[in-house]
Amino acid sequence: MSKSSVAFDAPELFVVKRKRVSCDGGGGALGHPKVYYDMGEEDHVDCLYCDRRFLYQRDLDDSDHH
Repeated sequence: MSKSSVAFDAPELFVVKRKRVSCDGGGGALGHPKVYYDMGEEDHVDCLYCDRRFLYQRDLDDSDHH
């Protein structure tokens, strides 16, 4: 999958600064149980409940800075 198609394949795209994320579908009556994902070697992960895509952007990650 090319990087240019990432934003168009998922219903919602969230750019994140960590490779570990959680999703609850937005919470409330339309949400789903809170689940946690670790991207591992990938740069994105899709929620298995609601198809939200979380896209890791390394330049946003401040964990490497002291």
